[in-house]
Amino acid sequence: DFATPRAVLTGHDYEITCAAICAELGLVISGSKEGPCLIHSMNGDLLRTLEGPEKLQAPESCLRPKLIQASREGHCVIYYENGLFCVFSVNGRLQATMETDDKIR
Repeated sequence: DFATPRAVLTGHDYEITCAAICAELGLVISGSKEGPCLIHSMNGDLLRTLEGPEKLQAPESCLRPKLIQASREGHCVIYYENGLFCVFSVNGRLQATMETDDKIR
């Protein structure tokens, strides 16, 4: 038997750098090298785009997501290359930000 994909997720223009699956909510969250993070349903529907905070001095610095984690309560934590953490709701609303100088892996 050959494994077949359950769905094909589209929407990113650049390579995917991070992804998380929240099976409890039926969501797939992914981030690409030069773009925003996207929330898809498990069957491939694009639901939301997660944009970084606009209040930063250089908004383009928030475009490189490095790590993503989703919770079953509906929160998505994204760590960006510039040391910024952002917490979003699954509805796409930015809930909190925090900067760190530590290297996160």
